Amino acid sequence: MKKMKGLKVLVFGSSGLVGSSLKRVLGNSNKISELITSSRKDTNLFHIEETKNKINEVKPNIIINAAARVGGIHANNTYRTEFILENLKINMNILESVIPHPDIKIINLGSSCIYPLNAESPIKESDIMTGVLEPTNSPYSMAKLSAIEMGRALNSQYGHKVLNLMPTNLYGPNDYFAEENSHVIPGMIYRMHKNKKNKEGAFSIWGTGDPLREFLFVDDLSESIEFLIDKKWEFDLLNIGSGEEISIKDLAVKLKKIISFEGELQYDNTKPDGNPRKLIDSKLINEMGWKSKTNIETGLKKTYTWFEKNYDKLRI
Repeated sequence: MKKMKGLKVLVFGSSGLVGSSLKRVLGNSNKISELITSSRKDTNLFHIEETKNKINEVKPNIIINAAARVGGIHANNTYRTEFILENLKINMNILESVIPHPDIKIINLGSSCIYPLNAESPIKESDIMTGVLEPTNSPYSMAKLSAIEMGRALNSQYGHKVLNLMPTNLYGPNDYFAEENSHVIPGMIYRMHKNKKNKEGAFSIWGTGDPLREFLFVDDLSESIEFLIDKKWEFDLLNIGSGEEISIKDLAVKLKKIISFEGELQYDNTKPDGNPRKLIDSKLINEMGWKSKTNIETGLKKTYTWFEKNYDKLRI
């Protein structure tokens, strides 16, 4: 996609939840003259030479790293080795590949799970590496923390500009909807929709339903990136959140209404709750002039509408 003037942007991980949203949002930005999207179909980010070749071929002004192996509590806790190894490989290969190109700016997508388990909410950027990580997703968190440290090393030694964005829990169209390995919203949508179709009388929710979570509609994250892409980066770490908290129990009630599921909601206390509360402090980016605009009700309706249209293609 070419326009008259602006930035040349390369997006890695363009087929996932964030990447597909970036294509929608950045594709309409007058700040960008050329948007190049890359997925595993054209570049294997586990291979350093393929990664280098892609960057050398495109010669972008900015790289956005949206590539990652992601999943919910079950997936993170079950595939601990894969989560740390695969995410480390992706981040290492991209950041090592740009060493000869200090003029290329990098926006690296992380996760609010990098923060300590017992960090006081709302969690500030300064809370990074001040305590023990939440145990169910610590391998994934360590990979993301390593990417931040690698970016800081590149900046100190070679002069690269690396901006690490830490979004809160994301959801939206093109998420990974599955029985067990999804994040909470797509997992709940998939299972509740399936229960409705099968006319099952009850829906089981992992844990007590008490934990509080902050969710961000994925297009809001993409719009924050579009907002930041031509700004002077005074920070190398920014939280991106909605500022809106909801309990898992209240989330389930909202989805029950949106999906028109008539069964009973039950809670499985044998499953882990994870962190009891996780709200991030987005004051820094809010003071720069950006705020999220999609409330949870609107975001859930948009997500379920997309899911219903694509359900037959998503069956696994």
